[in-house]
Amino acid sequence: MNNFKEHRILEKIKDGSIIIYPTDTVYGIGCNALIKESVEKIKKIKANENNKSFSIIAPSKEWIYQHTKATPELVEKYLPGKYTLILEKKDPEFLSHVSPSNKIGIRIPSHKIAKLIEKAGVPFLTAPANLSEKNPASSIDEINREIFIEADIVINGGKLPGALSTIVFQDGTEIQRQT
Repeated sequence: MNNFKEHRILEKIKDGSIIIYPTDTVYGIGCNALIKESVEKIKKIKANENNKSFSIIAPSKEWIYQHTKATPELVEKYLPGKYTLILEKKDPEFLSHVSPSNKIGIRIPSHKIAKLIEKAGVPFLTAPANLSEKNPASSIDEINREIFIEADIVINGGKLPGALSTIVFQDGTEIQRQT
């Protein structure tokens, strides 16, 4: 990725743009999780009427320790990787517009998108770029047009593995996610 393109993507991550992007699992749709209006827009795009919790891509492991009750053993074992850690927040109100409960899903994918989010220094909402109850997209062509047209920027990463991340709870229990 050239420096101009990287700089442009960093600006879009920071400004709350709606971004479709590749990960180490499937294509995601996301935004700066600190910008409530952007999060609400993704809820509408994803038809999230039940106000289901979203996960975030953390900008760093240090950020995870600062905002959650994660243990180093858990974080070091699973991140970066194809995992979503369900962690207790230190402040239950933190990012409550992303996850209304006292827990939040945290990822750091094994993908260059994680490096861009780290450079941006902000938590990044992450959700599969599909409509509820539909299969996740492993290529740009598989993303539903209703979602695709709502994005401010689309990053094409080619064909991806297509399996969702494994959920890992704070006690170490693992569950393979379904669509």
